[in-house]
Amino acid sequence: MSDYILSCKGINKSFGGVHALQNVDLHVKRGEVHCLAGENGCGKSTIIKAISGFQPQDSGTIEFDGKVYTSLNPALSIDLGIQVIYQDLSVFPNLTVQENLAINTVLSNKEKIYSRKKQREIARKVMQTLDLDLDLDARVEQLPVASKQLIAIARAIYAKAQFLILDEPTTALTRKEVDRLFEIIRGLKEQGLTVLFVSHKLDEMYDISDSITIMRSGENVYSGPMATLTEDEFTHYMTGRDFDNVNDKHAEDRIQKQAVPAMELVNLSGPGFAHVSFKVQPGEILGITGQLGSGRSELCNTLFGIEKASSGQILRDGKAVKIRSVQDATMNGIALVPEDRLTEGLFLPVSIMENITVVNFDQFKKGLLLDRKAQEGNSGEWVQQIHVKTDDHLLPVQTLSGGNQQKVVLAKWLSTSPKVLILNGPTVGVDIGAKYDIYQLLRDLASTGVAVLVASDDLAEVVRLCDRTIVMRGGLMSGEIAGRDLTAERLTEAIM
Repeated sequence: MSDYILSCKGINKSFGGVHALQNVDLHVKRGEVHCLAGENGCGKSTIIKAISGFQPQDSGTIEFDGKVYTSLNPALSIDLGIQVIYQDLSVFPNLTVQENLAINTVLSNKEKIYSRKKQREIARKVMQTLDLDLDLDARVEQLPVASKQLIAIARAIYAKAQFLILDEPTTALTRKEVDRLFEIIRGLKEQGLTVLFVSHKLDEMYDISDSITIMRSGENVYSGPMATLTEDEFTHYMTGRDFDNVNDKHAEDRIQKQAVPAMELVNLSGPGFAHVSFKVQPGEILGITGQLGSGRSELCNTLFGIEKASSGQILRDGKAVKIRSVQDATMNGIALVPEDRLTEGLFLPVSIMENITVVNFDQFKKGLLLDRKAQEGNSGEWVQQIHVKTDDHLLPVQTLSGGNQQKVVLAKWLSTSPKVLILNGPTVGVDIGAKYDIYQLLRDLASTGVAVLVASDDLAEVVRLCDRTIVMRGGLMSGEIAGRDLTAERLTEAIM
C-alpha cells in the first residue's frame, strides 16, 4: 500500500484560455495534516474542485487510495470518502441541528418515510463522533460559526470520510474555538483520517500542519515538511517576492513621544465595552487585540461615531470632543477602515475612481456639477501612490482582488488627511503580498505623524506591525503589552 492516500499528477485546467492549473502535482500522505497555501487566484479552489469532482480537470490523473482516476464526479468522490467543508460551511441554516446532522444518512439510505425518532437517533450518533453537546432542536442559523463548522465536520466523519478538506476553517473563529478545532483535527489524525487544511494564516499552518504545498499562478512551487520551511521562504514561495523591510527598524524615530497624544480615551464605555482608557501618540501604531466578542470592533465603531459612547471622554490633540456621528469623527480627523470592506467599505458595482473620491465629492464640485477631470486626476494619483493593481481606475471596484480592494478603501479615507486612522481587521482575506504592502503603507503613514490604531485578532499581524497593543477581553481592557514583551506567546496568554 502506498504511503500516499492522494496523488494528483500533471493536473491541468483552463477556463476560456486562462490556465487555472498548469501541470500541478499534489501528494498527501495517509493520516497527515497537509496544508494547501497560496494567494487568491493561485489555483487552490480549482484543485479542490477537481479532487471533489465538482469541476473535473482537463488532463492529468488523480490517484486516491491506490486507484487511478482520469476524473472524478461528486458522487464518486463522496463514495471514496472525500468530504469538503467549505468556508460557507455547507449547512442548512433554516433546519434544526438534528435535521442537519441526519440529512446525509437519510438521503443516502433513500428513505421514503420520514421518521423523526429515527432521525434523532442518527443525529445523536453523529454528535458522538466529535463528542458534541448541542441542542438538537435549535435552528442552525441561531448557532455560532464554530458550532456550524463542527456540525459540518461531524456529519462528514459519520459519512465515513477518509479525506477531509477544510477550506479556510478558522476565518470567523475565536482563539478558543480555533484551539478546539485543532484538538479535533489532531484527534481525527490519530484515528487515521487525512486532512487537507487550506489557510492564509501562517501561525496556524505551523501549529497544525505536518507538510505543505504552496501554489502560485496555477503551479505547484513548493512541497515539503512544514517544520523546516522558514517564514521568509514561505513568503517568497507564496508571492515570488522577497521582503527586506518586513520589520520596522525605525519605530523609535517616528513615534512622537513628547507630543500631545493624538487621541486619548478616558474611562470610555459604549455598546459592548466599558471603562477603556489609553493614549496613542502621533506616529505610533497601536494594536487593539482580543477574541471575537471582546469589544474591539464595538470600540472602533464608537470612535468613528457609528455607535454612541454612553460615558467617558474622547480627546483629540488634548481637547475633549463629542463623536456622535461619522461626520463628527471625520471633522475631528478620524477615519475608519471597516471590518467588512464588501458590505461596509465599498460600492462594488461602482468605479474605483468613485469609490476613492466618494467622501470628498465637495472638493470636486464645479457649480452644481462634479469636475470629472479633477476627480479622475485625484483618483489616478491615489491608485499610483498606494500601488493599486488595475489597468483602468474607471473599472468597477469589484474587478479587483481582495488586497487591491482593501487598498481602495484605504485610499478613500487617506484622501481625507486623517490624524487618527483606525483599521478593523486590516488584512482579512488579503493575500500575503498585499498584506506586506499594507503594512509598509501604514508604517509610512505613521512616519508622517498619523496615529494608527489596528484592531486585529491575527496575533502574528499585531506582533509584526504594532509598537504596542492593548488587550481586550469580555468588553474590558485587560492589559497592555509593548516592546520586547510583544510576542505571540504573551498575546495568547493575555487574550485567553
